Amino acid sequence: MPITNQNLWRANANNNFIGSPLNDDLHSDLVIVGAGYSGLCAALHAAEQGMRVRVLEAHTVGHGGSGRNVGLVNAGLWTPPDEVETTLGHVAGNTLNYALAAAPDLVFSLIEKHQIECEPLRHGTLHCATNNAGLRQLTQRLAQQVKRQAPVTLLGASNTQQRTGSRRFLGALLDPRAGTVQPLSYALGLAQAAAKAGAVIHTQSPVLTHQHNGKHWLVNTAHGSITADKLIHATNAYDSLSPHSKAFTRVDYVQFATQPLTLQQRASVLPNGEGCWDTNQVMSSFRMDKSGRLIIGGVGSLDGRGKGTHINWAHRKLRALFPQITHYKFEYMWHGHIAMTNNHLPKITQLGTNGIRLYGYSGRGIGPGTLFGTAAAKWAFNGDEHPLPVAITNPKPETYTHVKASYFDMGATLSHWLSCRF
Repeated sequence: MPITNQNLWRANANNNFIGSPLNDDLHSDLVIVGAGYSGLCAALHAAEQGMRVRVLEAHTVGHGGSGRNVGLVNAGLWTPPDEVETTLGHVAGNTLNYALAAAPDLVFSLIEKHQIECEPLRHGTLHCATNNAGLRQLTQRLAQQVKRQAPVTLLGASNTQQRTGSRRFLGALLDPRAGTVQPLSYALGLAQAAAKAGAVIHTQSPVLTHQHNGKHWLVNTAHGSITADKLIHATNAYDSLSPHSKAFTRVDYVQFATQPLTLQQRASVLPNGEGCWDTNQVMSSFRMDKSGRLIIGGVGSLDGRGKGTHINWAHRKLRALFPQITHYKFEYMWHGHIAMTNNHLPKITQLGTNGIRLYGYSGRGIGPGTLFGTAAAKWAFNGDEHPLPVAITNPKPETYTHVKASYFDMGATLSHWLSCRF
């Protein structure tokens, strides 16, 4: 099969959940914009509390980052926990750190409770050091995690080679709390569970306007409207409604998937099935799926002039990491958007009376998205802000978001052009 601009997760998702477009004027207790992890978890838990819930999705369930990401269920953020506490303050930072450390427990418990078929594998993740600076970074992260009683381990070069199948790394930080899933199948399973609980999910229903009329929220689509007591806006990097499009910098992430490797090839690459990413400034990731496909990812887009550069980089990267794989083909390639805030921390902002917006997972969508959506449902049910992992703040547009997005794109393209050439 020749390489195609097709998303592997979309191609092999095993749940055909299909919502219906909104074609009426309705009322609900809660309206949610966006059918990704946050919106679906909010819908599921709010419906379980007896709330009347409507979800509006512009495309299909998991169309955005929830159906395009790497599929790593991580504990915590890219940002080290000490830095989180420095930014938010000790109490608020400590609250967020411990909540996110438990996010994989929440994800995998939902998968088990609702019997979601999404290739769940909880064999940990590996943060791999590509050079001495990266190894020092991992050593610092280890100390911060151990201080918080996290069960992480710093592996040496030999153990890292045994676990990854690659000689390119000086060490790796192993986090056994984490794991991998088929990300779109997880989203589709959440949608099915939410619908079973009573939530109604309207797909192909892009929101045109939303406003509070002093009593209710009024959310309009092309063919219908919903009035609701409360609103949760959960489109993350796929938001197109002004003025919130400048709340973050959009960063693109591209992935390439091989055909299923032979049994001999599989035995030499990630035999335990960990998901991996590295310490490079322009980060890359790699993992295996249940069918034995090797998936390589990195910052970049398939739109525009950089497409060929990223494709060539993926081939060089695979050969550099795993020279033992001499025969392979990339069958799938796709990219998605990441919502990156200035401080790389997720946010909950006030939309108005009884309305909030969740965003800014900065590439860590599965754990934080599940956690924030679950907590938002509790807020919607009783108005209590205490369960939220971060405080609700007033929206504050970030500056130069388009400039920063171009900078990330050009930097990734240049890095991929140079990478693994020498």
